[in-house]
Amino acid sequence: MKLLVDGYNLLHASGVFGRPSDPPTLETARRALLDLLAQQLSEKDRARTTVVFDGKDAPPGLPERSSHERITILFSRRKTTADELIAELIAVEKQVRQLRVISSDHAVQRAARQRGISHCDSEEWIRELRQRTVATKDAAENRDHPQSPEEIAQWVKEFSPKPKSPRR
Repeated sequence: MKLLVDGYNLLHASGVFGRPSDPPTLETARRALLDLLAQQLSEKDRARTTVVFDGKDAPPGLPERSSHERITILFSRRKTTADELIAELIAVEKQVRQLRVISSDHAVQRAARQRGISHCDSEEWIRELRQRTVATKDAAENRDHPQSPEEIAQWVKEFSPKPKSPRR
């Protein structure tokens, strides 16, 4: 499934703005969000993800399109917002069943809904992503360190109910 992400919307929902030692700039915050996505998404998912940021107040020379760890990054042009660019991308999407839009903006959600495209609030999606990552790491740790039959027997013995002593 392809992801189309409302960048600043997800940035605020994620609470990721960079390291305290980094300068507090939009560029630092964007990079922190993109780093988070690069860490949390599989390589295949990163290649199918587009993050759209507002470019109307961006410094001159900001590229319209770039990438980060295979994630496509788009900036709206000076007279358009990210929401308008996302709506345009939704309007021209040919494979509507293969796209999921991530935004808490109601106009963006409405544009997705009108085309039959799946959408999710940014807060809910980032929470799901973080939970999925924790579950994946836990499963990997368990796979990497399986319990021996002796360890399993010890756990069963430790946590099995104790037999009741007969009453006198």
